Amino acid sequence: MSLKKDILYSLLRSNDYISGEQLAKKFGKSRAAVWKAVKSLIHDGYDIDAVTNKGYKLTDNNDVVSAQSIKSYLKNDIDVICLDCVDSTNNECKRMLADGQYGVFLVTADEQTAGRGRQGKTFYSPIATGVYFSLVIRPHAALKNAVTATTAASVAVCKAIEQLTDKQPKIKWVNDVYVDNKKICGILTEAITNFEEGIVDSVIIGIGINISTHSFPDGVDNAGCLNADVDRNRLIAKTVDELLHIAGGDYKSFIDYYRSHSLVIGERIKFIQNSKVTPATAIEIDETGGLVVKLDDGTVTTLRSGEISIRKMEY
Repeated sequence: MSLKKDILYSLLRSNDYISGEQLAKKFGKSRAAVWKAVKSLIHDGYDIDAVTNKGYKLTDNNDVVSAQSIKSYLKNDIDVICLDCVDSTNNECKRMLADGQYGVFLVTADEQTAGRGRQGKTFYSPIATGVYFSLVIRPHAALKNAVTATTAASVAVCKAIEQLTDKQPKIKWVNDVYVDNKKICGILTEAITNFEEGIVDSVIIGIGINISTHSFPDGVDNAGCLNADVDRNRLIAKTVDELLHIAGGDYKSFIDYYRSHSLVIGERIKFIQNSKVTPATAIEIDETGGLVVKLDDGTVTTLRSGEISIRKMEY
């Protein structure tokens, strides 16, 4: 971990000032290196109070994600676990389930070192420029019905964004959330199955939303950020509440919203399945969230979630 990250995590954990000398000794660096790292954090937008003979402290103006803050906004009473850094919040949920964690619970992280997306892709998750969290729910539903969780998550994210900002999000089938024609959110849903009973015992819904992430690694295509002044704790809480509301029923209003926010209905697309690229026109979203398309030969077929990707046609 870099000195900059080490210092940030130290400040996040502390309620009091930390001297430059303490930080220098703790991390085996010079006072000048510590000051350089602090200046870099200030340049990144962190509001750090620097006082002679006292040291450094994050002010109350910083949008620090905490279990206490999230729970203050949540309508639902669930366990909330906030971590500094983790490989992925989905992986952490799996470990917690294996260790006996029960009930509905939420895991967040300031940073993911191995964030994951659909089809084995990575989700870039730099420290404190987005929200990265996983919600574990207990659907007690047949396995075939649990797949709606992935589309429900995209609806929950869009509703939260609409309620907290002036942005107008759209959904690219299956569950990518776009703002201003850039992907700002990734969603990965994983089912933990009770094979003896043939039902899904738990569903892990992982969500990553870029809020102020402007630089992305090479190979990350069409990525953007929300670019809105929004409290990260409120955004997490609102998304979770919306998702739990959808999971509780009222499927029709959920699927109607999903259709109304589609980025692809009526558009020329190409879908990629088993490495084969096929041009088509997106017609509608069916009752179970499938994308109905019309092929160039007039054939109408329905795409289901899974190992299928779609792209808008370039002219």
